[in-house]
Amino acid sequence: MPRVRVGLELLRERGNALLGNQRVGLLCHQASVTADLRHAAEVVRSIKDCTLAALFAPEHGLWGTAQAEVRVRTRRDYSTGTPIWSLYGRNRRPTPAMLRGLDLLLCDLQDVGARYYTFVWTLTLAMEACARAGVRLLVLDRPNPLGGLTVEGNVLEERFASFVGLHPLPVRHGMTIGELALYLNAKRGLGASLSVLPMRGWRRKMAWEATGLPWVPPSPNMPTPDTARVYPGGCLIEGTNLSEGRGTTRPFEWVGAPFIEPGRWAAALRAERLPGVQFRPCVFQPAFEKWKGRECGGVQLHVTDRERFKPYLTGLALIATARRLYPTEFAWRKPPYEFEKTRLPIDILCGSDRVRRQIERGAPLRRIEASWHAGLAAFKNARRKFLLYQ
Repeated sequence: MPRVRVGLELLRERGNALLGNQRVGLLCHQASVTADLRHAAEVVRSIKDCTLAALFAPEHGLWGTAQAEVRVRTRRDYSTGTPIWSLYGRNRRPTPAMLRGLDLLLCDLQDVGARYYTFVWTLTLAMEACARAGVRLLVLDRPNPLGGLTVEGNVLEERFASFVGLHPLPVRHGMTIGELALYLNAKRGLGASLSVLPMRGWRRKMAWEATGLPWVPPSPNMPTPDTARVYPGGCLIEGTNLSEGRGTTRPFEWVGAPFIEPGRWAAALRAERLPGVQFRPCVFQPAFEKWKGRECGGVQLHVTDRERFKPYLTGLALIATARRLYPTEFAWRKPPYEFEKTRLPIDILCGSDRVRRQIERGAPLRRIEASWHAGLAAFKNARRKFLLYQ
């Protein structure tokens, strides 16, 4: 089977022509690797007449050691002394001092295809900063693990913008990080001098397993492509007092709480007849995060049909049924969350308070889903000219 070739591998071939005689900054993380597992920093350092002057790290840090919402400090690379500027802490965008002396900022980040995953917003803020500083930006493209055909969920309302959604996108946007950069730069007027180095061999219908690429976890709680598949719905659980499985070996696939009876919840979820997924009653005990050290009754999501599975709708079903079955124990999580101090986490995750209010009114899931259709159609039309792949 032919393998997809990511932008970093093409840069390795054409590096001197693209980067020669330039001082370069690199925004990357532990998943920024070639198919033979050479890290992007190593690749850039091997390019003749190119100086890797600075590294930039998104949420979780350069090596993915920090858990969610843990601010990462700026430091220096042990082996070379190169500064590693943290963009998830005191500063979420590069400052003029960080960019000083750079000709180009390279971005090589593996995204997971969901609006709340913060890497695309780190890139967005970097584009704004580079535009102001007169630094060019080159995105090395990588696959969307969820494929590029399906879009799902409501489009974010601008008044609910936050670091889990700075600009209007649906939850599952079906774009690569390079396509998103082009789309946001044009649609939001970011003004960056932006180029994208596309992949070779990627097609929009591809699941991750079809790419032939190794999976390197882009964040501590994204251990497998299966995790990425459920994440557009599983992340919504962060907006509640249910455990989303952090602190277990199956984050976002195991969901529950000490007050839940597994069989009863699984039966209610099966009654929703959600496509492409089965719910297995289970018990788990998180080692950290919510309900640390407590046995949680819950369910494990088993995706049975990737093409039919609707992760966002499934996440809403988990919340709606738990709230209906356990009205006195279930609760919405209170702020702060992801630098937001006033609005409910569930509202900034959904990009609207409408979804929460629909759940609180007991609206049927299919009616909630139908309310997204017009926004999704407009988004699909708007994104069309920025798509790089068939």
